[in-house]
Amino acid sequence: MAQAAIADVSERPRRLDLFGVHSGRIAYWLVLPLIALETVFVFYPIVRGILVSVEGPTGGIDFSNYATMLRDPDFFWIIVRTLVFTVLIDVIVLLVGLGIALLMNWRFPGRGFVRSLLTVPWAVPEVPVALTFLFMLDPTFGVFNLLARLLPGVTENPQWLLDPVLAMAIIVVVTVWKGFPFYSLVLLAALQTVPEELYEAARIDGAGAWAQFRHVTLPGVRASIALLAILAFIYSMQQFTLIWLITGGGPVDATTTLAPAIYLQAFRFYNFGYAGAMAVVGFIFSGLATFAFVAVQRRLAVHEA
Repeated sequence: MAQAAIADVSERPRRLDLFGVHSGRIAYWLVLPLIALETVFVFYPIVRGILVSVEGPTGGIDFSNYATMLRDPDFFWIIVRTLVFTVLIDVIVLLVGLGIALLMNWRFPGRGFVRSLLTVPWAVPEVPVALTFLFMLDPTFGVFNLLARLLPGVTENPQWLLDPVLAMAIIVVVTVWKGFPFYSLVLLAALQTVPEELYEAARIDGAGAWAQFRHVTLPGVRASIALLAILAFIYSMQQFTLIWLITGGGPVDATTTLAPAIYLQAFRFYNFGYAGAMAVVGFIFSGLATFAFVAVQRRLAVHEA
């Protein structure tokens, strides 16, 4: 009986080791569900979209969608509007996020409550946000009209969504308002990792507020800013809901960026091949932005070393 017990105990590690508990291979088993989900919902749609974009009328490989896209002047302006929109969002949301993070990093009564309020725009779904701003932009009774009339020279209610420049400005403002809490909180967390001793040393050396910000704060959050820049680029490149619900891509396609254009080609004109080609272009832009981020990160690491 004793020998049987010893044999049973000696067999337990082997049974457990079938799943790699002792050798560390269990981590691969735990990752398998995530890999399966990524394959079904991410990698397969990407590969399928690429195949649809090069699928010819007879089923063979055909690059006519890409040739048509390159000759289409409307596609050129879609790319221009998309880049303008993404650059504006990238710059403004990072500036707003950094400014609010600096304010939230100060010590004042009720700071915790104010920080919690920052999450409200990010937590509200995009559909209620779009509907709320549509009411505020109403040309008859919208509250934005009252604010506009406070400006000198404005005597009539602006047609916010009928003017191309105003419509793009509104989309930028709404997108920034929806997304800035995330960037603010990430930058706030980065600010709190900057050692206080660095600020004390800078003050002893006679550095003012601007010098401290330039030589202490910015280097401390530079890596986070670089990461958030690429996230903001991808976030704005893929923005569809706010644009579609507020302007529908108008007026006269003034706010039709890449995501709404893909939707129109696929589900209004049923031109799935052309929509797939446009989606591939958006994927390439996102990939280039990611590679640029990796290159910047490596250069920063070498510079800091």
